[in-house]
Amino acid sequence: MSTAILTGPPVAGSPLEAALRSLGFHVRTADGAAAVADALAEVPADERVAVVDPRFVGHLHSLRLALTDPRFPAAAVPGAVTAQPEARAALKRAATAVPAGPGTRYRVDVLADALAEGMAAEDAAPQSVELGSLVATVPLTPAERAAAEEAVAAVDDEAVRLRTAVKARDGFFTTFFISPYSRYLARWCARRGLTPNQVTTASLLTALIAAGCAATGSRGGFIAAGLLLIFSFVLDCTDGQLARYSLQYSTMGAWLDATFDRAKEYAYYAGLALGAARGGDDVWALALGAMVLQTCRHVVDFSFNEANHDATGNTSPTAALSDRLDSVGWTVWVRRMIVLPIGERWAMIAVLTACTTPRIVFYALLVGCALAACYTTAGRVLRSLTRRARRTDRAAAALADLADSGPLAELFARGGRGGAYTAPVMAFLGTACLLTWVIFQEEPMTWTAVVIAVIYALFSGQAVARPLKGPLDWLVPPLFRAGEYVAILVVAARSGVDQALPAAFGLVAAVAYHHYDTVYRIRVGAGAPPRRLVRAAGGHEGRTLVVVLLAALLHSTGFTIALTALAVVLALLVLAESIRFWVSSGAPAVHDEGEPA
Repeated sequence: MSTAILTGPPVAGSPLEAALRSLGFHVRTADGAAAVADALAEVPADERVAVVDPRFVGHLHSLRLALTDPRFPAAAVPGAVTAQPEARAALKRAATAVPAGPGTRYRVDVLADALAEGMAAEDAAPQSVELGSLVATVPLTPAERAAAEEAVAAVDDEAVRLRTAVKARDGFFTTFFISPYSRYLARWCARRGLTPNQVTTASLLTALIAAGCAATGSRGGFIAAGLLLIFSFVLDCTDGQLARYSLQYSTMGAWLDATFDRAKEYAYYAGLALGAARGGDDVWALALGAMVLQTCRHVVDFSFNEANHDATGNTSPTAALSDRLDSVGWTVWVRRMIVLPIGERWAMIAVLTACTTPRIVFYALLVGCALAACYTTAGRVLRSLTRRARRTDRAAAALADLADSGPLAELFARGGRGGAYTAPVMAFLGTACLLTWVIFQEEPMTWTAVVIAVIYALFSGQAVARPLKGPLDWLVPPLFRAGEYVAILVVAARSGVDQALPAAFGLVAAVAYHHYDTVYRIRVGAGAPPRRLVRAAGGHEGRTLVVVLLAALLHSTGFTIALTALAVVLALLVLAESIRFWVSSGAPAVHDEGEPA
């Protein structure tokens, strides 16, 4: 239960008390600042508290946005201010600071606004809620009250709530083919008490059933898989819209929504590969290649954004051109579709699954994602080369965490020096050396390959020997991802060992989960996984060396068993730490409003 304190007697006939109770507040009255301060002291310390002017006029959703959003320690709209337990002390100090005595009962016309100003004065400013067309005001005269009530009647509160439940920036397919009806599904779920986490879980289960249907290898199974994949995506959109519609944001929800998207897509790849195998077609290499390419694309996005989101002096002719293109309506949608976001990608996969074969699905996926990767990476390289920006220590630390360097890289990083482009050059040389050997050498699985893997670790250490603040240092993490993932894929494919590729698929999936988990922790400001986990997992260079060493030592089913065991151990290691963190951490409640994944 939360408590709402009215700063004076309720206005006769006002629906305010009923509105506050409908939002889950226990309502009490405290007339004046001193009484509010006393009332705050009586409210249990673990409760949210709101201070509301009894003359408040506005939409119910205005109050909902201001008083119930769990993401902000404190928030305010005209006439109302709220504080969660961590901001209660600042609110009480602001109430105590209001002068008492004759003629100073309110200090200003609206006490709630004065309290918000008082909190801001001591660097605890409440979040200012964006209301758009919604109304929130405190009329001081009958004429003002009549005008405010007329303004409230002119705007459909529920229509605004439904519209804002949809993510502000989304892909073409999602915007025009999913959101027009999924928002109503979100409202239906809200009215039946369903939570976003339950919808997210339903989306995962639907996708897993779709993967199972694809694994049957029959035409009917493929058709059912395509339909279920689309329905899973509808639910995937619904969970975020439900969170925004009902303001049910949570740390657990952010984790589930982010990680389940990857789990659903990659499990579906595995289902397609199993279905193809039933028909006599081995496409595990294509499935693993699609997972590698998609993950590397995401790492490019994450690294670039982390390197530049708080850069100072951030100017670029390329960015200016992009902004000009965004002012032309149709180019916005074309550019969003070119990058093949999750809506377009899943729609393509679903249609091709139902109508063609798994091999064609993977060919289309690889070509489409490769073109999208080239487009986005080239544009970001141009921006980085042409902008004058100073990277912060925070950005350098985030890139170092995304690099996922283990004990070997740490050892080889000692004494490293270089210029502005040393890091990406070293990362590129190490990755190129490794991949050139495993791809083009006639007998790659030899002890020489182990030496090449050690050289890769040496270059990797030199790449991270200095803070990653160079113009292209954001390329270091995706180069490391490409080196590790592609090496595992090629080594498994060229080993000639039965079932090595499915085992490699599981290993890359476990490692990719670790890398995604790192990204999402950084995004919520909670920092990277502990160094003990990174060291225990070996770092990217350590895992690559282990896989190459196993390939040189084992030339039979033992290699498959070793890869499977490594995948299981890594999965248990990273999952245990990830679950511990997201269940027990103090990471803020967030929801994703970023780029379509």
